[in-house]
Amino acid sequence: MQNDLIKTRTEKRIGWITLNRPEAMNTFTAPFANQLDAALWQMENDPEVLVVIIEGAGKNFCTGISLDQFTPRSQREYREFLYEIDAFYHTLARMKKVTIAAVHGYALANGAGLAFGCDLTVATETAVFGTTAINVGLICLGPAAPMMRTLGRKKVLEMVLTGDTINASDAMALGLVNKVVPEQELVNEVLKLANKLASKSPLALQIGKEGLNRLQDIPYHQGLDVMDDLFATLASSEDAVEGVSAFLAKRNPVWTGR
Repeated sequence: MQNDLIKTRTEKRIGWITLNRPEAMNTFTAPFANQLDAALWQMENDPEVLVVIIEGAGKNFCTGISLDQFTPRSQREYREFLYEIDAFYHTLARMKKVTIAAVHGYALANGAGLAFGCDLTVATETAVFGTTAINVGLICLGPAAPMMRTLGRKKVLEMVLTGDTINASDAMALGLVNKVVPEQELVNEVLKLANKLASKSPLALQIGKEGLNRLQDIPYHQGLDVMDDLFATLASSEDAVEGVSAFLAKRNPVWTGR
């Protein structure tokens, strides 16, 4: 992608999105947010990409909305501004591609929300997470949306209302992080995970993610029926036939995404 606030690249079946405001700790401005959202859709619409990795340039992942963006505005103006800034939350939730956050340094406020909004999160041992906006008289309600899908109400309230930070190990214990690794191993470990996912059937990945996302929004019995409907769709696909045949023949499958 042109212009530099957000950089993108693809390597085989893996797309990389790099937050590229290291001099400002990768904080959000409207142009930064727009480029991030565009990059996510670029990856979503690329038929060659199966897994998307989001990383931060410099010493930190992302430390939220740049405080210089909080200039005097009306409620309506702030609402329009925040809808623009937080568009990525909607996009991440709608994407069929699997997303992985590779977190080092600080992931605060909207940076924490970005890390928690991805499907999977790998963090360095020294990474720090926090919904810290309340410490400057604001509040992390955007990040609370993906957090509420992972944590219970009381823990989300504690984190959002206190603004306290937590280390990567505590974040993993809470289920907000999938794996904690030494800093020098972050890229290798994220790539290992991404390559493992990219080796799977594209159709199975897509239907699996869709099903698990939908389970959060519907009652149990309805959810189970929807899961069976989706599984039936997958089981009748060419990839499913190929996967079972390859396993029985003791050979590697050749996926077509059909």
